[in-house]
Amino acid sequence: MDISLLLQLAVLLGVIFLGVRLGGLAIGYTGGLGVAVLALVLGMEPGKVPYDVILIIMAVISAIAALQLAGGLDYLVRAAERLLRRNPKNINFLAPTVTYFLTILAGTGHTAFSMMPVIVEVAKSENIRPSAPLSIAVVASQIAITASPVSAAVVFMSGMLEPLGVSYPKLLLVWLATTYTACMLVALLINLFGNLDLSKSKAYQQRLADGLVQTHKADGRGELPAGARTSVWIFFGGVVAVVLYACAISPAVGWIEKPVLPRDGAIVSFMMIIASLIVMCCKLDTGKLLDMSTFKSGMAACVCVLGVAWLGDTFVSGHIEAVKETASALVGNYPWLLAVALFFASMLLYSQAATAKAIMPAVVLALGITPENNSQVYILVASFAAVSALFVLPTYPTLLGAVQMDDTGSTRIGRFVFNHSFLIPGVLAIVFAVALGFVVAPLVL
Repeated sequence: MDISLLLQLAVLLGVIFLGVRLGGLAIGYTGGLGVAVLALVLGMEPGKVPYDVILIIMAVISAIAALQLAGGLDYLVRAAERLLRRNPKNINFLAPTVTYFLTILAGTGHTAFSMMPVIVEVAKSENIRPSAPLSIAVVASQIAITASPVSAAVVFMSGMLEPLGVSYPKLLLVWLATTYTACMLVALLINLFGNLDLSKSKAYQQRLADGLVQTHKADGRGELPAGARTSVWIFFGGVVAVVLYACAISPAVGWIEKPVLPRDGAIVSFMMIIASLIVMCCKLDTGKLLDMSTFKSGMAACVCVLGVAWLGDTFVSGHIEAVKETASALVGNYPWLLAVALFFASMLLYSQAATAKAIMPAVVLALGITPENNSQVYILVASFAAVSALFVLPTYPTLLGAVQMDDTGSTRIGRFVFNHSFLIPGVLAIVFAVALGFVVAPLVL
C-alpha cells in the first residue's frame, strides 16, 4: 500500500467522519469537499456525478410533497393509526408493518416520522416499552427502501441487473419477500424475548414521578382537506403504473420490446404526472409546496447523495483494478462478504442509493458477470438489503426522532454511542434479509 493510497483513503474517511459529526446536509457538503481534495490535491480523476439517482429522488419527492399538501399523507397516517389502535396488543408486529408499507408506497423512510407518536401512545396503553415497536419500525422504514419500486436504490439496481438477465418482477418479488419477512422475524424475537414490561423500567418510573410522561389526549386534529382521499388514489394509481410499465419493458416480460422511454425517465415523468394530477384535481396552492416537510427532507437527501455518491465513485473508479481483483477473490469465494462491505459502506454513506451506486458496478466487473455468464448475479440480489445500515450511527433523522418522541425514556442512545435501541434489531433484520436472499434468490432468478 503506497503513500498516495493512504492519503486518498484518509481523505475519504476523514470527510465522511467530518460530515457525520456536523450532521444534516454537511455529509453532502463534505463529500464535495472530498472530491475537490482528491482531484485538485491528490490528482485523482473525478468520478461520475449521480444525476440519475438525484433526478429520481427529486421527482418522487415532488409528487410526495403534492400528496402531503393535499392531505393524502395525513389520510394514510390516520388509516394506519386506526389499525394500530384497534389492535394494540399486536403493536410490535403492526408498527413495522405500517412503516414498511408506507415506505414501499412513498419511496422514502421519512414517512415513519408521522407514525412515531401513535406508536408511543399505543405501546404505553398496553404497558409495552415503546422502544420495542419503535426500534423495529424505524429499521423497517429503512430496509423497505430496498423493495420500493419508486426508490432510487431499487431503480438503480434493477436498471443495472436487468441487462444481465434478471427480470424486474422477479427482483421485486425477492426483495419484498425477504425484507418484510426479516422485519417480522425480528418483531417475533422482540415479542418473545424482549424486555417489554414498561412498568419495570426505572427510567420510566423516574420520568413518571417527574411529570415528564404525557397521558393520551383526545385527537384534536381538524377535518382532512376535501381532496385527501383523491390524492391518495392518484398517487397509488401512479405507483401501480410505474410498476406495470417497468414490467412491460422488462426483457423477461417483453410486452414493449423497444421502449421509447427508459425506466429512469418513466419514473421521473410518471411522478411529474402524478404531481400534476394531484395539483389540478385537488386545487392546490402550488406556492405552498416548497414549505412541505417532505420536500425539504427530500431535497436535503439529494444534496447528501450528490456529495457522498460522487465521492465514493471518485475513490472506487481511481482504484477500479485493485477493487476488481480484491472483490473477485473475496466475493467469489465468500459471497456473503459483499453484504458485509455494503453494510459498512452504507453506515458511512448514509444512503442506500449512494452505497449501491458506489459499490455494485465494481462488483459486477470484478465477478465478470455478463448476460451470458450470470450465474453469480444472485449474490448482488441477495446482498442488496445490506445497504440499509443507516441505523448504526445514531445520527439518522428517523432514529433521532424516535428517541425524542418516546417520553418514557425507553428508547435511548447509550454513553458508548453504538449501544442504542436500534442496533440489535437493525443488524438482525439485515442478517435475516440477506440470509433469506441467499436462499430465495437462486430459486427465483
